[in-house]
Amino acid sequence: MSKAFASQADLQDKKITFEQLSPHCWAYTAEGDPNSGVIIGEKFIMVSDATATPAMAQDLIARIREVSDKPIKYVLLTHYHAVRVLGASAYVAEGATEVIASRGTYELIVERGAEDMQSEMERFPRLFRGADSVPGLTWPTMVIGDGKPGRQGSLTVDLGGVKVEIWHPGQGHTRGDTIAWVEDEKVLFSGDLVEYEAGVYTGDAQLEEWPATLEALRALNAEAIVPGRGEAMKGSADVNKALDYTKRWVTTLFQAGKEAVAGNMDLKAAMAHTRKSMDPVFGHVFIYEHCLPFDVSRAYDEAKGIKNPRIWTAERDKEMWAALQA
Repeated sequence: MSKAFASQADLQDKKITFEQLSPHCWAYTAEGDPNSGVIIGEKFIMVSDATATPAMAQDLIARIREVSDKPIKYVLLTHYHAVRVLGASAYVAEGATEVIASRGTYELIVERGAEDMQSEMERFPRLFRGADSVPGLTWPTMVIGDGKPGRQGSLTVDLGGVKVEIWHPGQGHTRGDTIAWVEDEKVLFSGDLVEYEAGVYTGDAQLEEWPATLEALRALNAEAIVPGRGEAMKGSADVNKALDYTKRWVTTLFQAGKEAVAGNMDLKAAMAHTRKSMDPVFGHVFIYEHCLPFDVSRAYDEAKGIKNPRIWTAERDKEMWAALQA
C-alpha cells in the first residue's frame, strides 16, 4: 500500500515558539515546521524567511508586534523554495521596502520558481493555508553577490543598534543559500543549510559541496542558531550539534547514492540501499518519509554526474513517489 503523498496526510498543527536569543535576535520555530528569524533594531526589523503565504505570515507579524512597533523594512530570502518566500507580500503593509536574495536564489526563481510553487503546494497543503492570498512569485528587490561563495559579496544592513551581515557562504541546500549573521551577538540565521532533529530536504541540493559550506558556518563560532527546521540552538556546543546532525545526514545520504550508482542499482534499489544506513539514525524525525524519496532521487542523480538538479514538477513528484514509496 502506497504512503500518502509527501505530507498531504500531515494535518496536525504544531506548537509555535517565539523566543528571544539575544538583545536583538528572535527565533520563530514550530516543532519541525519551517522556521523564521527576526532581528529587531531601534529603527527597523528584518525577517529571515517569510513563511509560505501572506495569510500564514500574519501569525509571525502578530508576535513581532507584541514586542516592537518598528517597521519590518527588510525580508531576507535564504533560498528560493516556495514555503520560505511566498508570504513576503504580507510585510509590505508593515513597512517592507526591500526583499533581499543572493544572485543564485534570483536565478533559481527565474529558472524554476513557478514549478516549485505548484510542486510544494501539492506536497504540503497544511503549510500553504490561505494560498489564495499569494499574489504570485516573490521577486527580490535587492540581489547581492555574483553567485560566488564568500563574504566578499556580502551586504551589511544597519537596523539601528544592530548590524546584520548577509552573504552566500557556499552551495548546499540549494546553489543560492544565503545567511544572516549578527556578529556582535554571535547569532546565525542559516535557513535550510542547517536543520536539527527534522528531515533535511535535499531534492535541489549540491550534496558534494554542502559539507564544506557547513564547515564555513562552523568557523563563525556562533553561539546561537536559527536552523531551517528544528529548535533554535543556544550555546556553541548545541550549535555544533545542529551542524553535525546536518552534515551526517548529507554525507550518509550521498555515500549511499554513490554506492548505488557504483553497484549499477536502479532508483528503487537505491532507495532500499539508502534506507539501510539512513533509517536507523534518522527514521524517527519529522518529515523523514516525506524527504527521503526526493533526497534519494537527488543523491542518485548527483552521483551519476548531474550537477544541476532536475526541476521538480507536480507531475514528476507523483511519478517518483509512486515508484519509491509504494
